[in-house]
Amino acid sequence: MKIRIGVGSAGASSTPDALAELVTGLDDLGFDSLWLSEVLTAPVLDPVVGLSWAAASNPRLKLGTTMLLPGRHVLRLAKQLASLDVLCKGRLLVTLVPGLTYAPERDAIGVDPKRRGAFIDEALPLLRRLWAGETVSHEGTAGSFRDVKLSPLPVQQPLEVWLGGTAPAALERCGRLSDGWLPSLCTPEEAAAGRVVIEEAAARAGRSISSEHFGVSIGYAGAPLDPATARMMAARRPRALELTPVGLPALRKLIERFIAVGFSKFVVRPVVAPASWRAELESLSAAVGDLQT
Repeated sequence: MKIRIGVGSAGASSTPDALAELVTGLDDLGFDSLWLSEVLTAPVLDPVVGLSWAAASNPRLKLGTTMLLPGRHVLRLAKQLASLDVLCKGRLLVTLVPGLTYAPERDAIGVDPKRRGAFIDEALPLLRRLWAGETVSHEGTAGSFRDVKLSPLPVQQPLEVWLGGTAPAALERCGRLSDGWLPSLCTPEEAAAGRVVIEEAAARAGRSISSEHFGVSIGYAGAPLDPATARMMAARRPRALELTPVGLPALRKLIERFIAVGFSKFVVRPVVAPASWRAELESLSAAVGDLQT
């Protein structure tokens, strides 16, 4: 089992200098990948733009994104991600997400949370067909187009898509449609139970998911959170405080627990933007870097 650790950015990487410091540090210190998440109403870079910049500045680092799928025109998204995979020469890692459910992000996405699962069900098979070079026609909520053949195609064939989510419907969908699972805000025990559900759903669909394709995204705090940040996190996601390790020793212990139940890919994210990415990455490397195999 190959253990890989990537790092997700915070708002502090939203300038050229900060993103350059992050990209250089990740490469120098042997981390697996850079991850940019899409949150429309947060002070973060658009992931396609940010990862394109990172791809041009570093020829080795893998580039990951958790991108919104609901609300997008599927053909435009297929074109964007295929183009990015071409520009980074096949280093793109894709996880598609339904998006957050609290205001103002909920309204900005433009799809009711109860309808986002159906949107993913419609859109993901279309993405796969377009990326495979098929001529595709479609009429639906994910877009309307006729006799389209995408070009350029992704370098990776197939371009894999992971999903997140821990709700029963999300687990079933992951088994039925995805190439991997990257949840957040769950315990190792909950993740292990979710993996069983996903693998059973995959088997019912006549497919399987590689044992190497189970990971977790972990937000961590380098030091105790100030009361205002803690209140905001708790208000938005009730279990966030409970499931956020405080201190790098606690982060390492949590990663080890996930490894013990068969998870091998990790995206770790500081919940508070660091003053210096280089210093943050050096501390992170000293704490967990040796876990990578």
